[in-house]
Amino acid sequence: MKISKKNKAFDPSPEFTGQAVCVDSTVPKTVETAFGPKEQFKLVFEIGMLREDGSPFCVWSRGFSPSLHEKSAFAQFLKKWLGRPLTATEEADFDTEDLVGRAAEITVVHEEGRNGEVYANIALIRPDRTGKPLAPSGKFVRAKDRAPKDAEFRPAEQAPKEDAFDWRSVKIHVGHHTGLDMGDLDRPAVNALITNWLPKAKAQPKTTADDRRLMAAVEAADAEIRGDDDIPEANRAF
Repeated sequence: MKISKKNKAFDPSPEFTGQAVCVDSTVPKTVETAFGPKEQFKLVFEIGMLREDGSPFCVWSRGFSPSLHEKSAFAQFLKKWLGRPLTATEEADFDTEDLVGRAAEITVVHEEGRNGEVYANIALIRPDRTGKPLAPSGKFVRAKDRAPKDAEFRPAEQAPKEDAFDWRSVKIHVGHHTGLDMGDLDRPAVNALITNWLPKAKAQPKTTADDRRLMAAVEAADAEIRGDDDIPEANRAF
């Protein structure tokens, strides 16, 4: 009997704006970052679009450090998702497990990695205000519930590659720096996008895919500039 190993290509979620529901908060693990090893976890969302087999597409968040500091990337993500900051009572007894099953409205955009592969990233998240929130399908198996052998055979949508989103590679399509990558800008130029362009872009009732990509990149740059969690001033990228 001849057996050949065929690696299924990663099949990312389509670009999408609409309803989603959180189906997993992954176990934190140590990853290498520009600032050394850091503990990070991710949130997984099913979206309101189905594959040919009837299962929902899934999209993974960026990696978050487990911090509720008001300037941390995770706290900012939660604030957008809930539509408000956490209360003191919520902060005192916060558990990411409580997010599993919570609905949202999200915008998913595609980014091309340096190896040419396409990745799906959450560009925007906000509270679900439809009145009919999306419920988990029950088809997604959480990472903590999988047997060790499942990691080898689980569907491709459950095994996205880490650290796919690189805000520095996103092209600018507005202002004097049109055509440049975000990573080509100096600190004042990035700050100008953060303070001047981003608020106006968020206020627009309709945005293009390019707008959403740039908004995600500017927000990621903002988090890094501000220290993204608890990075010391001396070790920051800018």
